[in-house]
Amino acid sequence: MTATITRRTALTAAATLAMPAVLRAEAPVVKLGLIHPMTGPLAFAGGQCRLGATMAIADVNGSGGIKSMGGAKIEALLGDAQLKPELAASLVDQFAEAGAAGFTGAYSSSLGLAATQAAAKYDLPFSIDSGVADSLTTRGLANTFRLFPGASTTVDGAMGELAGVNKAAGSPVKTAVLVHENSEFGTNTANVLKEKLPSIGIEVLEIMPHATPTRDFSNIVLRIREKKPDLVILSNYANEYVLLIRTLVQQRVPLVAMFSVLGGGFSLKFAKEQPEISENVMDYNHWFNPRVPASLAFRKKVEDAGNTFTWEILFGYYAVRLLTDAFERAGSADKAKTLPALAASTYYPDMLPYGPTKFVSGQNQGAQASGLQIQHGDIAVIWPEQFANAKPVFPRPKI
Repeated sequence: MTATITRRTALTAAATLAMPAVLRAEAPVVKLGLIHPMTGPLAFAGGQCRLGATMAIADVNGSGGIKSMGGAKIEALLGDAQLKPELAASLVDQFAEAGAAGFTGAYSSSLGLAATQAAAKYDLPFSIDSGVADSLTTRGLANTFRLFPGASTTVDGAMGELAGVNKAAGSPVKTAVLVHENSEFGTNTANVLKEKLPSIGIEVLEIMPHATPTRDFSNIVLRIREKKPDLVILSNYANEYVLLIRTLVQQRVPLVAMFSVLGGGFSLKFAKEQPEISENVMDYNHWFNPRVPASLAFRKKVEDAGNTFTWEILFGYYAVRLLTDAFERAGSADKAKTLPALAASTYYPDMLPYGPTKFVSGQNQGAQASGLQIQHGDIAVIWPEQFANAKPVFPRPKI
């Protein structure tokens, strides 16, 4: 449910106030602030998070609302943070004044850092959908919760996958170049990778940051060619991710593999729209458990509505479900009851390849990403084995 105030609705509201209370009694409304980049270079990914969040709201409302609160309905307050942290913080202020009981967002770690800090001023819960920087949950903010894995946990998992796949292939990868966008997300991920890769026998030859947006990767690819790495590891957002891989393929840079950790452009959209350059690209990222029928049904529901299915939709969906589960168990949207309910949450996202939920300092200890690869125009899970539905293609066939 979203709220748009017009002259007609204002007149209707005034008329309703004149009616006897017994005739106008309705279930309460719980307002949630949804803060995402809906315009600018991150608009597609932000819109996908927003889509998942609104699907969750529709599911909750359609199944009777928050039953412990008399069937309270969820109402979305929608905010476009563009790519401006100060705007994300300002939206929190606006929505708190409008009566928001909690927030989700904000796709980008830099937006999330600003938005969660602003929400902490009001002690209002913030359920992070996408935003992997470790600092989101290591600053001691008691209002901030992330159901999904952070950067360090994800990189640790990626190292396990990369080591296993590389060893099984005879260890052809011995060197790597890291290419990352230069905000909190990419920088944090690259720094952790730099520390972890030597432990699995891979030498980091160079780290190459870039701005968002970047329109031309010719110079960076030239530097990569000069370094002659076995592997290029990418950590960047969608447009730059696709452009960098396209440039690597067009320049015929010889690589054992192109691998990403939380690659912002690794998606079904990339697989289907760019099959000639996306095939066999590997990623360690968020995805559903393909062995659970509900996952496939959820994807079909998204695609039948004419949308492209991406992991951001799952993030947006479960970030809202985490909050609404807390409201349900607390029997209230009062922050004094909701925050303890979140901290004690054991909410299990059934479509995700996770272990049991347990929050420590706002971070779910049961969360993990998966090893993925684009194969035949679709995304396959190749790691870990208990969730896999395909074998890895490694090394990548020569360009």
